[in-house]
Amino acid sequence: MTSLPSTSPAPAISSGPLTIDPALFDPAAIAPDTRAVNAAIVKALGAIPDRWVFPMAVLRKLRLDGKGPFPLSPESPYAQVIEIEGPHGPVPLRILTPPEPAKGVYLHIHGGGWCLGSARENDGLNHRFVERTGFAVVSVDYRLAPEHPWPAAPDDCEAAALWLLREGPARFGTERYAIGGESAGGNLAVSTLLRLRDRHGRAPFRCANLTAGCYDLALTPSARMWGDEPLVLNTNDINVFVGHYLREGGDLALPDISPLHADLKGLPPALFSIGTRDALLDDTLFLAPRWLAAGNGAELAVYPGGCHVFIGFPGTLTDQALARSHAFVTAY
Repeated sequence: MTSLPSTSPAPAISSGPLTIDPALFDPAAIAPDTRAVNAAIVKALGAIPDRWVFPMAVLRKLRLDGKGPFPLSPESPYAQVIEIEGPHGPVPLRILTPPEPAKGVYLHIHGGGWCLGSARENDGLNHRFVERTGFAVVSVDYRLAPEHPWPAAPDDCEAAALWLLREGPARFGTERYAIGGESAGGNLAVSTLLRLRDRHGRAPFRCANLTAGCYDLALTPSARMWGDEPLVLNTNDINVFVGHYLREGGDLALPDISPLHADLKGLPPALFSIGTRDALLDDTLFLAPRWLAAGNGAELAVYPGGCHVFIGFPGTLTDQALARSHAFVTAY
């Protein structure tokens, strides 16, 4: 993969074109604090008999009330919420603006299997992003399944991106834009880039920060073979999410649904970050070389023992991964 300067050493990255050190996947490479985090996650989620017996709306409310399986981060003092018009009605945007003039704007798309999650739940990560980069963050509260199946979510994200192109220069004083997301948010970030290119002839984002994305909803081998271990995300969880998201149908090979199948030409440089203990490992390992082969800049960062979207949990691995992603975005 091509390499950019970083402000902090990355302990686990590819070191040459499509080269990954096999030692990264050795269990011995997993740091003690990473093992402890993973064990705590499995214990917490393993204590829940079957969370999918509850409606998604109930699970969302529990999470926003701080009663989910993991703590809710403090609300950022930088945050404010506005609404913009989208094809299905208003779309809330949670905007975190730095106290100094913004050096750029990061369009963030949260994860949660297209069914859960919110911009508010990402205040911890997005506040840190603002503090470390000087960028403003615009996080999209897109419509969620099963109430709003595909294509509602990518429609809302496309609307948010177009709003940023129209309003960004006046509101933020810059046209320096980056895009990114985690898990389902990674999927939606790529679909947004594809829609801007194909529907609007636009390529406004200087880079993409893609963390543990789900890029093939037919399930890559790592997702199919993961099994039942509740390390944030398992095979059954993925099938539940996909079933809700595509409740009204949709071709699994359609690029807007599974970006792994897209023509990727003309997309911005991307940083692909993934942990080796992530059910969606193959999604990243498959999409990153396709991104590069399409003529785009690409970096691949593989973190030993990292669970699904491990950056949402404290630890040295998270500190290293966030430092690398912040450096990547600010390099553009």
